[in-house]
Amino acid sequence: MRSFTFHPGPMLLCGGDKLQDLVNALPDGPCLLVSDAGVLRLGLLDRCRDALNGAGREVALFDAVEADPSRKTLLTTVELGRSVGAASVVGFGGGSPMDVAKLAAYLLGSGDDLDSIWGVGLARGSRLPLALVPTTAGTGSEATPISVITCDRGVKLAVNAWALLADVALLDSDLTVGLPRHVTAATGVDAIVHAVEAYTSARLKNPLSDAFARDALRLLAGNLVAACDEPDNLDARSAMLLGAHLAGIAFANAPVAGVHALAYPLGGVHHLPHGLSNALMLRPVLEHNAEAARALYAELAPIVDPGCEGAGSQGRVRALIDGLERLCVESGLRLRLRDHGITADDLPRLARDAMLGERMLINNPCAITEADALRLYEAAW
Repeated sequence: MRSFTFHPGPMLLCGGDKLQDLVNALPDGPCLLVSDAGVLRLGLLDRCRDALNGAGREVALFDAVEADPSRKTLLTTVELGRSVGAASVVGFGGGSPMDVAKLAAYLLGSGDDLDSIWGVGLARGSRLPLALVPTTAGTGSEATPISVITCDRGVKLAVNAWALLADVALLDSDLTVGLPRHVTAATGVDAIVHAVEAYTSARLKNPLSDAFARDALRLLAGNLVAACDEPDNLDARSAMLLGAHLAGIAFANAPVAGVHALAYPLGGVHHLPHGLSNALMLRPVLEHNAEAARALYAELAPIVDPGCEGAGSQGRVRALIDGLERLCVESGLRLRLRDHGITADDLPRLARDAMLGERMLINNPCAITEADALRLYEAAW
């Protein structure tokens, strides 16, 4: 067996009856609860806040996390936690609140300067106890040690270090029922991309990350359209939530690559939702990778399109790419950049900014240069 390292993720609690177990896992003292206005408006936070208060934890709520959270939002959250003497942090919502919660817990516990820890493996201090509760089935942020923050000029910077990995995560499909269709679709496609890119990651893929990625893709591809078409289908939503978590564990160990690298400028500069950005760049990047990743794409193809079992490797690759695009379309996503306000004149800057995602580009099955990136944005336009 070749050498590899695998981190299995946080302690996982599944089900609507596990909230008290999450609260009991936190220490006494004030709790910084990080969320967003939409989650608060839907009333999803009520049970969590009541459970924390009922257990004697004073709650300091920060509910102003935006999509693609900014450096200012992160530092404001940290300041609130410091002002109340937070003993623990709970992130409750989609990927943005969870990313802010992870990094806030680390900065509060370690006292590190934020600008000293951007990158991979540079955050080596201790964070506050941390629990995460996703309300979308997509980002897998509750399973990963990664926090992505939008900084100057819309550039997304990340802290990727095992010190950010949560102590406990709660998966409760009831919390995802109120999601609008477009959010269910975009976050679900995000999770699918996590699974596919983890399985084909050029540097750190391993037998365990492969197993998680395959099972994640099976759950996600088999339930995305049902979760969109039947918003109250708890079986489909439970499968999506678990699939997103498994994909999170997979890409925490075998990092994402070219699709994400080209998606990030769409969110940072044009403020498109992250999952939608991934959907927009999925087919162009997979076609760019098709020969380099042919064997691996062929292995994944029957999960998405069982009818391709008897095809050769090139036929399977085509079935995978076509099948993933079909899922995006059937979920209701529009897959042209021009459909989302991006002009042809925007493409050169997008290509330049994509080159800033070196931490992801090095994981791609084959190289993506700036000229390649421009060509791929043109293909998506």
